[in-house]
Amino acid sequence: MARTLLVRGMLAGVVAGLVALLFAYFFGEPQVAQAIAVEEAHAASHGAAEGGAEPVSRAVQSTLGLGIAVVVLAIAIGGLFGIAFGFVNGRIGGVGVRGTALGVAVVGWTAVILVPFLKYPANPPAVGSEETVGQRTAMYFLMLVVSIAAAVGAVIAGRSLVRRLGAWNGIVLAVLGYAAVCFVAAYLLPDLAADTHGFPADLMWRFRVASLGTQATLWVSLGLVFGALTERAARPRGASRASTPAPVA
Repeated sequence: MARTLLVRGMLAGVVAGLVALLFAYFFGEPQVAQAIAVEEAHAASHGAAEGGAEPVSRAVQSTLGLGIAVVVLAIAIGGLFGIAFGFVNGRIGGVGVRGTALGVAVVGWTAVILVPFLKYPANPPAVGSEETVGQRTAMYFLMLVVSIAAAVGAVIAGRSLVRRLGAWNGIVLAVLGYAAVCFVAAYLLPDLAADTHGFPADLMWRFRVASLGTQATLWVSLGLVFGALTERAARPRGASRASTPAPVA
């Protein structure tokens, strides 16, 4: 069963990756191109020498490179998504297969993307310092680990709380517990604010919105496609035939 869910999640990840790729290409890539232009203009204004030829052209980076990166990431997320779905499937009453899949997608996007992003948001090219990129990356992954661990703990605790206190009270307490753990972690971890060096604020905003939007598109598409595939696989064979009235002789 776990292998089936893993493979199904990876297949759903292919579809979700292609959908997210379209979003990233039309909404994210224009912001990256503008950020690179700002970086080059800033370097030229300070008399910096031009670097050597890029090993991979910008045209390839924004098309084939972007496509491979997004789809491969989506496939990996899809496999983990299938395992997570198997863990919670049947333990959330009244929402069905598609509702469970979409719920896993929303929780996954929140824990893996949104919460770490709120503490350490994505930065476009030309923003940040090479001296702090290593520390910022390490702190980002630490926040990511805390968020995922807190989410898993909230799901496990939420099941017990729902049985004891009812669905509404149990879910609210589990969410509040998750939020409290993440808030404390975000408060204790260093800020590491990137130096924008006069980078346009509106371009920064659009880049970050596009980054979140790409991930949201991926996760929601993954939940919808995985839920549809799983519901179809769970449907008894011959159900559609049985529901069709027999011809009258």
